[in-house]
Amino acid sequence: MPSSNTLNKHSEFARCLECNKVSTFAAFHWLALAFQDMMRAPILSLIYGLIFTIIPLAIVYSGVYAGTYLVILPATVAFALIGPAFAVGLYDIAWELEKGHSPTLLHSLKSMFRNPVGEWGFAVLLMVIMIIWMRLAALVHALYPSHANPTFEELSAFLTLGTIIGGILLVTVFAISAFTPQIMMERRVDIMTAVMSSMNAVKTNFSAMVVWSGCIFILVAIGFITGATGFIVIMPLLSYASWHGYIAVIKTKKLRGYE
Repeated sequence: MPSSNTLNKHSEFARCLECNKVSTFAAFHWLALAFQDMMRAPILSLIYGLIFTIIPLAIVYSGVYAGTYLVILPATVAFALIGPAFAVGLYDIAWELEKGHSPTLLHSLKSMFRNPVGEWGFAVLLMVIMIIWMRLAALVHALYPSHANPTFEELSAFLTLGTIIGGILLVTVFAISAFTPQIMMERRVDIMTAVMSSMNAVKTNFSAMVVWSGCIFILVAIGFITGATGFIVIMPLLSYASWHGYIAVIKTKKLRGYE
């Protein structure tokens, strides 16, 4: 008969895992470690980089070159759904390197099913937030002046409200997603435990997370500036760095690290 401790451990939901306090510029160290991971697993990194590049490339091509803007929303939804799943594959590669193992494509693909309910639930959560943003953006657009060449004063209400709503959603998405996929993949906890732990870690390390979010923004911007081809390198780099950020921030019973 299982002990009461075992039952409590598996029946406790929406816990908040403890976190460490890291330095403000820790993100640059995470990126340096991520670059080492890419050098140690170049083929696997390239494979996942190509997968991550297909959808952004389709968005850029459809919106800019082909003018078929109707494709943008479905493609973005697809990216929101499959993105976290493939990021888990990259986390597994970094985790295998951390343990001194030789990562394989099969092992990384299997990792996507370590916590399928949580991982797909998280993907759906991101999709719902994105749909909410689309609806709010449509409402905010109603404030845009109907005549041509509006003045800045006429645009002020549209720009102010749009910036406030967009900023709130961006901060929310970043807070709930900074460490949630990594926690669910390694520890197989419920989605609420992972989300609450991620939000607490972001709040505790606010200055470090501001720098990390800035790095993400700059690298993603570079990816789109290069016509989405830059994502071949950028997405594996960000995924590996996210894993090292997770190792540094979320506490574990056993001291761990990877240099």
